[in-house]
Amino acid sequence: MFKKLATIMVITAMFVTAACGNGGNAGTGGSGDGGGSSNEKTVKLRLGHITGESDAWHIGAMKFAELVKEKSGGTVEVDVFASSTLGNDRDLIEGMQLGSVDFALVAGVLSNFHEPFSILEVPYLFRDQEHLEKVLYGEVGDKLKADLLSDATIRGLEFWVRGPRQLTTNKKVEKVDDLKGVKIRVPEIPASIEAWSAMGASPMPMAFGEVYSSLQTGVINSQENPLAFISSNKMQEVQDYLVMTNHVYGYVLLAMSDITYNKLSENQRKAVEEAAKEATEFENALVAEQEEKLLKSLHEEGMELIEVDTSAFAAKVQPVLEKFAARYGQELYDSIVATE
Repeated sequence: MFKKLATIMVITAMFVTAACGNGGNAGTGGSGDGGGSSNEKTVKLRLGHITGESDAWHIGAMKFAELVKEKSGGTVEVDVFASSTLGNDRDLIEGMQLGSVDFALVAGVLSNFHEPFSILEVPYLFRDQEHLEKVLYGEVGDKLKADLLSDATIRGLEFWVRGPRQLTTNKKVEKVDDLKGVKIRVPEIPASIEAWSAMGASPMPMAFGEVYSSLQTGVINSQENPLAFISSNKMQEVQDYLVMTNHVYGYVLLAMSDITYNKLSENQRKAVEEAAKEATEFENALVAEQEEKLLKSLHEEGMELIEVDTSAFAAKVQPVLEKFAARYGQELYDSIVATE
């Protein structure tokens, strides 16, 4: 009897000690103040994107990684892989669906996984940068993220804004009719392909990682991207003209594998979500600051800047907008246009 009583007392003492060491409750660490739960395992996650390390995407991604580590109390570490190291846009999205990629910065190719994203890629949908932001950070943006999760098991954390897309060419383009004969690289997005066809160009879909070499060898003689992409990927080395078309006021989505999300603790999820919001503010401010500097830099590096009448370009694209509105959601299109 004495031995049994002694054993019970030892076990009870061990339980009390363990409870005190745990604060009496597993998972009590808060993510907001850098505290992680004492019984949470440290996880290392991977974030991929397609652009170079000098681009705002990469700088924003590094800020996100820093914030996640801080807010999770060091229990979540994010390694950032630039320049398509983890694959192109489609590879990154498919990787997130499989759980082999944890986070990615992706944009237009999302339309291949949730079709309504296509309409965001049609040139001249948005009036200006302010219009874009009101759409992304309002009900339309929330619905797109919710539907993406439902359709593709990709969790949209936050939209980041980008500078408007501009045209670069080795042929002087001063009006829309000058696009005839221009072989332009476009992303693998039906809306982009049809819009540039409507403007008279010859669109050639290809992965972004192939663009520079294709321009060098003459497979294409034009491409279109935001100034940050043009600069960080050295398009000025293989392109003569920068045509200020402002044709797409674009975004990139900081996305997360839902498989990864569901493996994290509640505190870790909160850390990721809070970090995403703060990184968005950081990224958007950085993009706005960089635009004027990039334009000056590209001109100084030898590109001739050409201002064009964008209304003539937009008129050519209007039938494409109407077609995609009918295909992917008239209500979605009307909501975007009506956003003030």
